Amino acid sequence: MLRLYLRFYLALLGSLVALGFAMAVVWHLAGGPMEQAGVSMSRLIQNVLPPADAPPAVQEEALRRLATGLKGDATLLAPDGTVIAAIGPPQSLPVRARRGIAIFPRWQREPVTAVRLADGRVLVASVPIAIGNIREVFHLTLLILVIAIGIAAYPLVRRLSRSVERLQRGVDSLGAGDLKARVPVEGHDEVARLAASFNRAAQRIEELVGAHRTLLANASHELRTPLTRIRLALDLLKESADPRVKAGLAADIAELDELVDEILLASRLDAVEHWRLEEDIDLLALAAEECARYDEVQLEGAAPRLQGDARLLRRLLRNLLENARRHGMPPTQVRIARVGATATITVWDAGPGPDASEYERVFTPFYRRSGPCVTSGTGLGLSLVRQIARTHGGDAHCVTMADGRTAFLIELAAAVEAVGGSR
Repeated sequence: MLRLYLRFYLALLGSLVALGFAMAVVWHLAGGPMEQAGVSMSRLIQNVLPPADAPPAVQEEALRRLATGLKGDATLLAPDGTVIAAIGPPQSLPVRARRGIAIFPRWQREPVTAVRLADGRVLVASVPIAIGNIREVFHLTLLILVIAIGIAAYPLVRRLSRSVERLQRGVDSLGAGDLKARVPVEGHDEVARLAASFNRAAQRIEELVGAHRTLLANASHELRTPLTRIRLALDLLKESADPRVKAGLAADIAELDELVDEILLASRLDAVEHWRLEEDIDLLALAAEECARYDEVQLEGAAPRLQGDARLLRRLLRNLLENARRHGMPPTQVRIARVGATATITVWDAGPGPDASEYERVFTPFYRRSGPCVTSGTGLGLSLVRQIARTHGGDAHCVTMADGRTAFLIELAAAVEAVGGSR
């Protein structure tokens, strides 16, 4: 894709070239009074001078009268370049002298003007006596002007586009989740005002998200108090309450407690920007401990080690196994592997799994699939799985395996050398 500043610059250069071409065409078609003035001057000089076959003394006298009052030398040359008459030191014929009038600089002396007459003679003077080579001067001046404007415009165009590029990087950073992304405000033009508006909007978004996270964490924390009182009251009922009602209340309290716990963890994962992942973890051993909590779970694979947070990784594995228990069919398979510097966890079961259209939606907070296989759940389990995986420099995906079954693939970065074989 062509960069923005190149588009600006090429558009400007194209405009300059078009303008120069148009002016050159107009000059070529219309001519000009100054160019005609040179032809007229050549004719007037020839009318004042005697004919070309006049004696040299007569031509020298005529040249003297013509040069009266000129503060310079003058030489009349024959068509072959020989001197016919001279006032002062004879001047040589300029190499570039053509039909009409020409001015040629001599780097060690004053400029020389050459006027070619219709009969072939050339009048050379050390001072300007007419307008010379106006067409060439015009074209050369126009070319220099186009080049100069083109060179001078590049830093201006680049400065403008650089401000736009910084603004684009700020928008990309904000869209990627960096709520502290800001762009420098330089100058007082429209781009600077746009950058200031972006910074104000980013600041407001950061404040709103921060307030939302704080509210969510505080609300989740405050829910713990009434939950504790309800649980205590339920225990005090003992045998006086209907066992079925008591069991239902206990299940509701457990589900609500689980929801509060997951909301609190989600809030912490959002609020903490940089987790200290310093524990040296044997991922296969940690997975074996979690799999032992469930029936009909089979674990296999290598034993990669990685730097991370063991408590978060336990929660990741527990949520995956709990998801398989609630929404899948036994047995549940767990495979730990190492691919380069990445540790992978693959979990699948004998159930049908989500449809391909739901592969991303299942990681959305509070998303619940519809169908007969769906039971209870908070709707935050898989969302937390992805958050924890990204906290460890990886990601979580729902994929289709080679045999057509659906599996959850977790990638965790910073895997170090494996410590053992399969288990």
